[in-house]
Amino acid sequence: MKRNYYLVGLILLIFFVISFLTNIIGPLVPEIIEDFDLSLTLVAVLPFAFFIAYGAMSIPSGLLIEFYSEKKIMVSAFLVAFSGALLFGLFPNYLIAIVSLFLIGTGMAMLQVAINPLLREAGGEEHFAFNSQLGQLFFGLASFLSPLVYSYLVVNLDSGATEGFLLATLAAVVPEELPWISLYWIFALVSLVMVVVILLSHFPEVERKEDEKVGMLETLELLKQPMVWMFFLGIFCYVGSEQGVANWISEFLSTYHGYDPQTTGASTVSWFWGMMTAGTVLGLLLLKVMDSRKVLISFTTGALLCLTLALFGSGEIALYAFPAIGFLIAVMWPVIFSLALNSVRENHGSFSGILVTGIVGGAVVPLVVGSLGDVLGLRSGMFFLYLTFGYILSIGFWADPLVTNKTIEFSGKEKGKGRGEQQEEAYVS
Repeated sequence: MKRNYYLVGLILLIFFVISFLTNIIGPLVPEIIEDFDLSLTLVAVLPFAFFIAYGAMSIPSGLLIEFYSEKKIMVSAFLVAFSGALLFGLFPNYLIAIVSLFLIGTGMAMLQVAINPLLREAGGEEHFAFNSQLGQLFFGLASFLSPLVYSYLVVNLDSGATEGFLLATLAAVVPEELPWISLYWIFALVSLVMVVVILLSHFPEVERKEDEKVGMLETLELLKQPMVWMFFLGIFCYVGSEQGVANWISEFLSTYHGYDPQTTGASTVSWFWGMMTAGTVLGLLLLKVMDSRKVLISFTTGALLCLTLALFGSGEIALYAFPAIGFLIAVMWPVIFSLALNSVRENHGSFSGILVTGIVGGAVVPLVVGSLGDVLGLRSGMFFLYLTFGYILSIGFWADPLVTNKTIEFSGKEKGKGRGEQQEEAYVS
């Protein structure tokens, strides 16, 4: 099939939008606590509502795609996200926020499941790993920009600077005392635009290989294997660690060091995601010269060190240590995912569905941190991240894939040895 570069570009844009809508919760936490008068536990319910949607919808979305086209699922996903964002924009209160974030999370889960097979078809199987990693770069770029957009909107609306069509329109619909609600009107607009763009785009017919299909029987069979649960827990701990750091950065800096969450806090969260993008590039290079398990061990050890510096260092050290964690965790998702898929010979589609469900860790871990924080203080609550990072570190020691990632020797030859008799390309989703 002829490669569809327009569609590849559209999918990269969708990666950008998913990230833009997903990773803004962290910078908003101090504002939500103050404006809705919430405890750390109650505010942690918000990311819980968002990420629990991944647990509820990932496998069902994979099954739905077997019966409906990717285009229909993607349009439906953005309509669900639009309704969630619009609902909160119109009725900004805590209970509506929970419903809104669950709806937005549902839409994002549907998109995540739909776009990967589409990217393989549009960009070519031989370029799938590269295009997937390119998608992660767009994901990181959006996460870097969204806190900056938040700062721009809130600072201008707070000061009454409403020159220009965008600020004037937002000022007319956003409560004066809740300027951060303007982001949800932006989310609603972006989602609606994406519906139109997808409806006007031509999609190819995606033909899945047998082992890429998500089957209920295959899924149940995989769930009987302890190794599957161990890798599921790895994805659970990674997303939990990522969100457990990102969601509490701004509140931690405000509580312990007195930094303004609208400026310094948002900027630090932005750099957390920006440095993750840079770490992704370095990870790509290192995976060409090192065994992925060694990369995982090295980077996770560095992340644990930086977490310690962030929690116990001065305010200035924390401003650098938190973004450094973002840089170091960048390799974790692709390495854990590829080690998992390369540990089974078949049913990769069903296994992928199980692994993606592990994104629910982004719901549970921030909630645990917040609950502990209410009792012991936020710094002590964030000690829980030592457990999740510790489990990720352990994967580098016990993982035994059938196929290891191909590396380049200094002689220029590629090597890659696993337990399987045949060497295959490492599959990175």
